[in-house]
Amino acid sequence: MSDAIKHECGISLIRLLKPLEYYKEKYGTAFYGVNKMYLMMEKQHNRGQDGAGFASIKLDMSPGERYMSRVRSADPQPIQDIFDQINARINTAMTENPNYADDVQLQKKNIPYIGELLMGHVRYGTFGKNSIESVHPFLRQNNWMHRNLIVAGNFNMTNVDELFGNLVELGQHPKEMADTITVMEKIGHFLDDAVAKLYKQIKKEGYNKREASPLIAERLNVGKILRKASKNWDGGYTMGGMLGHGDAFVVRDPAGIRPAYYYKDDEIVVVASERPAIQTVFNVKYEAVHELDPGHALIIKKNGATKLQQILKPTERKACSFERIYFSRGSDKEIYQERKMLGKLLFPQILKSIDHDLVNTVFSYIPNTAETSFFGMVKEAQNYLNKRKEEQILAMGPKITREELHEILDVRPRIEKVAIKDAKLRTFITQDSSRDDLVTHVYDISYGSVKETDNLVIIDDSIVRGTTLKKSILKILDRLSPKKIIVVSSAPQIRYPDCYGIDMAKLEDFVAFKAAQALHQDHGTTEIIKNIYEKCVAQIHSKDKDVVNYVKEFYEPFTAQQISKKIAEILSPDDINAEVDIIYQSIESLHEACPNNLGDWYFTGNYPTPGGNRVVNRAFINFYEGKNQRAY
Repeated sequence: MSDAIKHECGISLIRLLKPLEYYKEKYGTAFYGVNKMYLMMEKQHNRGQDGAGFASIKLDMSPGERYMSRVRSADPQPIQDIFDQINARINTAMTENPNYADDVQLQKKNIPYIGELLMGHVRYGTFGKNSIESVHPFLRQNNWMHRNLIVAGNFNMTNVDELFGNLVELGQHPKEMADTITVMEKIGHFLDDAVAKLYKQIKKEGYNKREASPLIAERLNVGKILRKASKNWDGGYTMGGMLGHGDAFVVRDPAGIRPAYYYKDDEIVVVASERPAIQTVFNVKYEAVHELDPGHALIIKKNGATKLQQILKPTERKACSFERIYFSRGSDKEIYQERKMLGKLLFPQILKSIDHDLVNTVFSYIPNTAETSFFGMVKEAQNYLNKRKEEQILAMGPKITREELHEILDVRPRIEKVAIKDAKLRTFITQDSSRDDLVTHVYDISYGSVKETDNLVIIDDSIVRGTTLKKSILKILDRLSPKKIIVVSSAPQIRYPDCYGIDMAKLEDFVAFKAAQALHQDHGTTEIIKNIYEKCVAQIHSKDKDVVNYVKEFYEPFTAQQISKKIAEILSPDDINAEVDIIYQSIESLHEACPNNLGDWYFTGNYPTPGGNRVVNRAFINFYEGKNQRAY
């Protein structure tokens, strides 16, 4: 049911701590790292389907021998495509050179992609075109091994203009104004500076140019470089990087907006955007995988030494709650419990909407990602019925008959699979008016699963724009002829744009914004729109600490229930027969379900960085001026 929302990317970093011969002997292949990276990327495929990239670095190669490899794809099946390319190169080399089979060093020297340090990335294009040039990892090349930089990240910066200006002030000439480029060049600038200073110092100690190279690798302070580079970053990010000589890092933003997890043993160090990917691929327990603290970096030196280092002072933790509700894999232990709790906490509102009539109510869910919150909702319905049964039985006392007892005990929540998505169908006609008719056939329904006297409760992860709901789902569900359709969102109303990686950029796209606008028209208070616009314009040039989110005033006159009721009116098709009710999660219940992930700016407007307030005000200015463009 959810409208397609593009999300932030996923990263993977693997550092093999043993020589490749070790993995050949223990696991039967020197391609152990490559194989694991393939699995890591597939296990995070949910985070990105617009592109994928892979890069590797081989340690201790001789001059003239290739030590860095990269492959990227914007193919419809990008992960499969890049590993098909990798496998083709490996198989060709092994076929043409049979002597490689038992000689790991020959494999390492002559076959690309086999290295001790590997990075993978899956991309969702939240900004820019889905072209190969936009696919991570990005590469900054130099003949000095130490100055080669490979970067991949899960991030959005709100102050790209400022970062671009900083680079220009440093004397650089960036090739484009994109946050990935500006971030990489900022790291690259301080990397160049650190290498140059070390080289100068080492020469003073009496070493020649060739002797200086390993000493630079040994002494290079990656944490210091990251601290200088990230000083002015405003955004949510998990950034991974590899240096040509073999150092590596993953750094996380100070508010912990974007996720990062790591695992280390005596064979491997691995970092990923999702904990279950590490657990599954390396068969390790939940407790063995650690969350990277906000504002910290995991730094892996060329010699394998690994340490955690604070890069920026952590701020109030605002880890993205939308990760938990929708985007991350539900197989994570914490996320699974949180999603069940989200469903549970919605039940009192559902009970009120159905007038406590569970006998004539059918529960279901769309799409499949809402299944876990559905379990929580139904379990709470069972708990409610059990309590009611107990009260009925105790009230009737010992005179209750067997028939009466069974009549009470037989009441249970009615669960049906009322809609099944037909994955084969594609709405390929995008301009023709007949497209809407095609959209209504994307789902098949289970005829006979609902009676005309029934309420039909459908739970979804979130209702953002509501387009799919109005043009497809409600029309399809109405064919089952229910008395009432109650659409339940496990997420609260999305009212504000995200600027840290989720593709929710324009206010006028949100059905909650449209509903509030309609309520202002109903109440004759539309003058507030101009007032908010003027306030937003007045602080365009204010300092970050002084910027206020004035868009909150747009929603303040109305309760969440008023907005939900108006949303139901807006999304109900004109020809629908059933009554439609729409229920959203409350902010209080969201925080109860996800107590350690309180990032809720898209629901509340409480942005964790100054750039967020600047972005939301710019989004309102764009709306008022009729500009169909992003605010960042």
